[in-house]
Amino acid sequence: MGRRPTIDRDELAQLVGRGLSVAELAQHFGVSESGVLQAKRAAGLSRDMLDHKAALPWKVAREHAQSGPATNLRNLSAAAQGRAPQAERLNTALRWAQRLVDNGLDVAYDPAGGFTEVAAAGGYSHVGTVLEAARRGMGGE
Repeated sequence: MGRRPTIDRDELAQLVGRGLSVAELAQHFGVSESGVLQAKRAAGLSRDMLDHKAALPWKVAREHAQSGPATNLRNLSAAAQGRAPQAERLNTALRWAQRLVDNGLDVAYDPAGGFTEVAAAGGYSHVGTVLEAARRGMGGE
């Protein structure tokens, strides 16, 4: 059994700085893309993962993960965490959320049927809360 390939951290940092993709790095070092990602994490070269649990508190079924509401909530969550998505995606999410809030609506999720718009219950709006957090994360309100 041969020795596992190693990734020199200094060389990795230099190549990451030059903008090489994970696939290019994997080919360069002779390891899998997963190996490159692990090495980047270990060397402190990868950005922290965003946590969208507050925006998407449900266990979303795979077939609903890329739906409009799920995508909009993730984009608002990214903005709340200081990493806003592309302007078009953020604007879409902001307009969607503001429309729901303005109309007294919220979203509900059911694994069998997906996301639905429902009346905001008891003055609480999940979408409104996520929208406020996104605006705070963007330096507004």
